[in-house]
Amino acid sequence: MDKELFVAIMAGGQGERFWPLSRQARPKQFLRLFGVSTLIEQTVLRLHGIVDDAHILIITNAAYKDEIRRILPDIPAENIICEPCAKNTAPCVALASGVVKAKSVSANPVLIMLPSDHYIQNSSVMRRDLAAAVDAGVTYGKLLTIGITPDHPSPEYGYIQCGEAVAENICNVEKFLEKPSVAKAEQLLASGNYLWNAGMFVFPLSTLHAEFAIHAPQLLTLAENIAAAFGTPDFEKILAAEFNAAEKISIDYALMEKSSNIMLRKAAFDWEDVGNWSAIKKYLTADECNNAANGKTVMLDCRNSMIFCDPEADDDQLVAAIGLSETTVIKTADAILIAPNGELGKLRQLLAELRKEEKFLKHL
Repeated sequence: MDKELFVAIMAGGQGERFWPLSRQARPKQFLRLFGVSTLIEQTVLRLHGIVDDAHILIITNAAYKDEIRRILPDIPAENIICEPCAKNTAPCVALASGVVKAKSVSANPVLIMLPSDHYIQNSSVMRRDLAAAVDAGVTYGKLLTIGITPDHPSPEYGYIQCGEAVAENICNVEKFLEKPSVAKAEQLLASGNYLWNAGMFVFPLSTLHAEFAIHAPQLLTLAENIAAAFGTPDFEKILAAEFNAAEKISIDYALMEKSSNIMLRKAAFDWEDVGNWSAIKKYLTADECNNAANGKTVMLDCRNSMIFCDPEADDDQLVAAIGLSETTVIKTADAILIAPNGELGKLRQLLAELRKEEKFLKHL
């Protein structure tokens, strides 16, 4: 690939849906859910072969900067950029595009935006898909998004309606749909013309900024001011001013749902959003009653349940369960979560309750 390519990894999320394993100081992207590497380390490793470390940006916040520098020492320090405050993904994209404009040597570099906490096993196929998306974006002057073939009618993802085919596995985008009801998701799957929105984007910079100018001029201003300030003593001050003034909005709402200049690359790689504890069970070995566990555990007369023990907890504690049904148990060194599988969506409500009492704050 002869295009000048940059990848920005969005790594500012807190991952509250993985409490008690995830904490304010150790959000989801720092968890070792699948092997010895954290999710963000795995994200960076998957990029080797398509872009080198000097062209990888990590967009995070100040609380996580030191940990990112520790676990990703090959990423240049100037490429770890801290958002002054959380403003959702649209200002993050604009920030990344401004940095790329400042660092690039070509007229139209390409920016790939990726989450830091997805799980993808066949990395070579992902790199091939991204390369094809880059080629299509530059050739046609389009914004590209990656679409995932749904395997069930999920209300947890946004959907993208596919339009006219342009090339193999590449089509124009008709429209974006927000997270639907289960009934609506069933209708979308039955039509055979909708894919999940993976939140993975390929943006030729000139096209992105042209679309900003039409649909979100405030984001273009943010990007241009960041580009002018990057590498100067005033960068942090200007970054803070720009983010304080920015609207808190997703890139989908701010741009992708408004633009008519978008294509989609249908992913051939496997993909897991790892959105909550329910997503982990499929990667553990299940018994004949569909129970799954790791660590030092015993399950008797249980069904459709999971016990997950923090692999980094330095203890020898046994977790034994009798008669559990449709239940999830998560054990860490200082907290245990027990919940019916169908109630895991209430974790944020639980954390809100914990914040009300000082004695629980150390567990957040």
